[in-house]
Amino acid sequence: MMSPKAWPSLPTALALALAMSGCVSMAPRYRTPEPPVPKAWPEGPAYKGATAPGQPAADLPWQAFFADERLRKVLDLALRNNRDLRIAALSTEKARAYYRIQRAELLPTVNAVGYGTRQRLPASVSGTGQRIVAEQYAANVGISAWELDFFGRVRSLKNRALEQYLATEQARNSAQVSLLAEVANVYLALAADRESLKLAQETLANQEAAYRIVRRQYEVGVVSEIDSYRAQVSVETARGDMARYTRTVAMDQNALQLLVGSSVPAEWLPDALSSVTALTDVAPDLPSEVLARRPDILMAENQLKAANANIGAARAAFFPRISLTTNLGTMDRQLSGLFQSGSDAWTFSPQIVLPIFDTGARRANLKAANADRDIALAQYEKAIQVAFREVADALAQRGTLDDQLAAQESLTQALEGTYRLAQARYTAGIDGYLGVLDAQRSTYAAQQGLIALRQARYGNLVSLYKVLGGGWDRPGRPAPAPAKAPAAPGS
Repeated sequence: MMSPKAWPSLPTALALALAMSGCVSMAPRYRTPEPPVPKAWPEGPAYKGATAPGQPAADLPWQAFFADERLRKVLDLALRNNRDLRIAALSTEKARAYYRIQRAELLPTVNAVGYGTRQRLPASVSGTGQRIVAEQYAANVGISAWELDFFGRVRSLKNRALEQYLATEQARNSAQVSLLAEVANVYLALAADRESLKLAQETLANQEAAYRIVRRQYEVGVVSEIDSYRAQVSVETARGDMARYTRTVAMDQNALQLLVGSSVPAEWLPDALSSVTALTDVAPDLPSEVLARRPDILMAENQLKAANANIGAARAAFFPRISLTTNLGTMDRQLSGLFQSGSDAWTFSPQIVLPIFDTGARRANLKAANADRDIALAQYEKAIQVAFREVADALAQRGTLDDQLAAQESLTQALEGTYRLAQARYTAGIDGYLGVLDAQRSTYAAQQGLIALRQARYGNLVSLYKVLGGGWDRPGRPAPAPAKAPAAPGS
């Protein structure tokens, strides 16, 4: 039993234990794995012009990339109200709380405890030969079963919790990137479908007017009945397309409202794809730079680091575990005697547990931790490979869409000229109405194809911005200044 002279040395012993705990780590030294992808983006005819000059996507805030003012308002509304993003943010807060719980294990937990006991002892055990009623009261402040982390087990678990928290934070950033891209794509699809609906309405009006003329000509015997039926076919086809695009526009609005998480004001919705302000062009950096900035890659690396730290905890389980319990307070037989002179008391109870035999449980746990690290490594490498493929696909689209769009514009102009000439030849009685019908169908299909390609061009820019690591706010990057409202096209 320690003598009263040891009283002053007790705080010193606690301070020494604090200083010595956690000075050893059993976790393997972490090194960032080499990316299992080429060091440059693919080259070839499909990538011609794909690396045109532009701003790096990761350095471009989403408010600057999406130049359309109405679209920016919709995106901002989605960031505030989307439920999936809200769940991701709450999951981050939960992981942060778990990390704080694990970090608290590094330091002792101090509790204040007060208790009292009163018991009747028979003469055979009282020590006085008589029955007695014994009372005892105590109040103390102390540490209970605090593990001295000499072999880094608790610190490794703390590091694992930290990396898991950082992984959930990157998952939240990745969810924001995906949400911005998805909302923008639905917004652009709504704009394209509204433009297609307007084209279908104009086509229907033109075909109805043409059908009335052909019908009157048939009634007076100028044209055959088959021309009347062919004109009616064009009318019904346009009417069916108008119904289809009316339905599609309504579904686009429903999808946009779900993504945003609330109703979107009508004045924020696009009238047509041509009314949407062009997106800012971006340029790809080297693969190593792009892949290091994507939040999904960073998340996979955090999960790899967490698995690596868990190996340290599994290794430390093979070594002795030392814990400390100590109390300092006052004790007396009477409640009124507490806190009086001479009632002070203390306990100092270290404990060491040395593992000897556990039928291989600790060794199996270490093998499982190593397997988890290897799984996390494979997932990290796969995430890099998937990201490389996504960027390569987006660059291939970028390198070919402009040529395809130019060809479609030229084709549409040629077909519109063909349609005008076919109508003129029919009016002059040179050709039948079949030529007009074929020219009209080809022109209408080309016009719809042109709208689809323009939407694809916008969608490719959105996809390129996303896969190149843009769309989330990295620490240290200044917030962008509010952009001025862009001028309306043609103003």
